[in-house]
Amino acid sequence: MEHDFKEGDQVLVSTLNFHNLKVPKKMRDSFLGPFIIIKLIGKIAVEVKLTEEFSRKPPVFPVSFVKPYFQTEKPEHKHDSQIP
Repeated sequence: MEHDFKEGDQVLVSTLNFHNLKVPKKMRDSFLGPFIIIKLIGKIAVEVKLTEEFSRKPPVFPVSFVKPYFQTEKPEHKHDSQIP
């Protein structure tokens, strides 16, 4: 599935090339993030702003290792009814 990414988009990055994570490979999430795209490199790669934790990792990833991040909002639980 192809996406038209643009600067400022939030994305998740595949963990396939993250070899120094503290979690065993079988137990880690498939994607990390969200990270913000700071630069497009043609249609083949993106440069993202990594957090301090991953600052030693090169910030450029092929688009095949990136997917859009969709924030899910959890509704607040409010109890409007009163118990008599």
